[in-house]
Amino acid sequence: MLETKNTVDTRRVLIYCIIAFLPAYLIALVIYLTGGLIDSPSLAAGLNLALLLLIVYMLTPALAHILTRIITREGWNNLYLRPKLKRGWLFWLLAWFGTPALMGIGMLVYFLLFPQNFDPELAVLREMLVSSGFDLDTLQIPLAMLLLIQTLQGVILAPILNAIPILGEEFGWRAYLQPKLMPLGPRKALVVTGIIWGLWHAPIIAMGYNYGNFDPNYWGAPWSGIAMMTLGTIWLGIFFGWLTLKADSVWPAVVGHAVLNGTAAISLYMTRGTPLLLLGPTPVGLVGGIGFIAFALLIFLIPGAFRVKDVVSASEEVIDLATEVD
Repeated sequence: MLETKNTVDTRRVLIYCIIAFLPAYLIALVIYLTGGLIDSPSLAAGLNLALLLLIVYMLTPALAHILTRIITREGWNNLYLRPKLKRGWLFWLLAWFGTPALMGIGMLVYFLLFPQNFDPELAVLREMLVSSGFDLDTLQIPLAMLLLIQTLQGVILAPILNAIPILGEEFGWRAYLQPKLMPLGPRKALVVTGIIWGLWHAPIIAMGYNYGNFDPNYWGAPWSGIAMMTLGTIWLGIFFGWLTLKADSVWPAVVGHAVLNGTAAISLYMTRGTPLLLLGPTPVGLVGGIGFIAFALLIFLIPGAFRVKDVVSASEEVIDLATEVD
C-alpha cells in the first residue's frame, strides 16, 4: 500500500538513516583497518574478511527498516514484501530483462565513444581464468562464447543467488525510505532516496570500490568517485524506485538490483588499457549509465508515468502520484 501522508515523517527518516549509516560506516572502518578491499586477510578459499563484511554491510538498510519500526512503534503494515505477481508481472519482467538491456545500451555507447578501451581478445577474462588455475587449452568454445554464457547465467541466476543480500538493501531503500519520502512527490522522493543511497556507499567507494579497479589513483579520487556513485544511484534508484511503485512490491527492485550486481562486471572483461571508470563502461559511469539516465528522463517527462492502481479490498482505487506536490 502506498504512503499517502501529506508531510514527511522526518523523525522516522532521521532514525532510519542513522541506523542504516552508522553500522555500515563502522564495518567500512574495520575493512579499512584490516587491509582494505585489496589486502584483506583470507578466511577461506574465495572468501576474505572484506567480502564477508561487505555482505553484512549490504544488510544494514534492512536492519534499519526493522529497528526503526520497533523503536518508533510503527507497526508492520506496508512492508512491500507481497510479490503481487498478478498485478506486477510486467514490472518483474522489466526488472529482470530491462536491467541488462539498459546496461548493454550504456556499454555499447561507451565503447563506441572510446574504442581504444574495447578489447575483442578479452585479455582481462583470459588472465582471470589463468590465475584461477583454468587451462585455456581445454576450452572447447571461443572465449567470447564463454563470456556470453556467463552473462546469460548472471541474468538468469543472479536474482536467485543474490536475493538475500540484495533484499538487505532494497527492503531498506525502496520498501521504507522511499515511501517515507513520497509526500515530497514521487520524482523528488526517488531522487532524494538515490542521493542517500549513494552517500551510504561513500566509505567503500573511498577505498576504491567500483572506480579503482584499473587505477586506484583515478582522476579526483576518492571524491569524484563518491560524487559519481551518488549520481549513479540516483538514476539507478529512479529505475528501481519506479518499479517498486508500479508493482507495489519491492521484489522487482530486488530482481533488477540482483541482475545489475551479477552482471555489471561483464563489461570490464571487454576492457583494456586504463579507462576512467567514472565514465564507464559500468552503469555507474556517466556514459555507461546512459541507458538508465535515458529511462529516468523518459519516466520523469511522460505525464502519468507515476499513476498507480492500488487494490483496496475488492475494489480498485486510482491514486495519481503525479498530482502530489512535486
